[in-house]
Amino acid sequence: MALDGLTNNDIKHIRDQVKTIAVVGLSPKPHRASHQVALYLQQQGYQIIPVHPQHQTILGLTCYPNLAAIPMHVDMVDCFRASEAMPDLTDEVIAIGAKVMWMQLGIYHADAATKARAAGIAVVMDRCPKIEFPRLN
Repeated sequence: MALDGLTNNDIKHIRDQVKTIAVVGLSPKPHRASHQVALYLQQQGYQIIPVHPQHQTILGLTCYPNLAAIPMHVDMVDCFRASEAMPDLTDEVIAIGAKVMWMQLGIYHADAATKARAAGIAVVMDRCPKIEFPRLN
């Protein structure tokens, strides 16, 4: 079992239930992991919402400076920020009512995960949906 304690069935449930994914730290540079993951998710039919304070559009989509600025419901927040940023980002995820907080490969923060789970949010840590989602087909 992974650091986050989730089973394959838990990840399948997330994969099948979420429709709208905010990608925090999405880069406009095609060679960056955040760009490649967001593009993959977009190609799989998920609605992607770029979140980056320094850009207006990424992947041809309106980019928002933070989660609070997004004018629609978000099911999942895919986090491409350093582990140290997770406590503050967790507060934002809780505030917008997302169902899932996904921390990318190399990102792990136990206290942030505990806080998010206490708010009823599923937490995935140190994993990538571009790897996990197709693996479970």
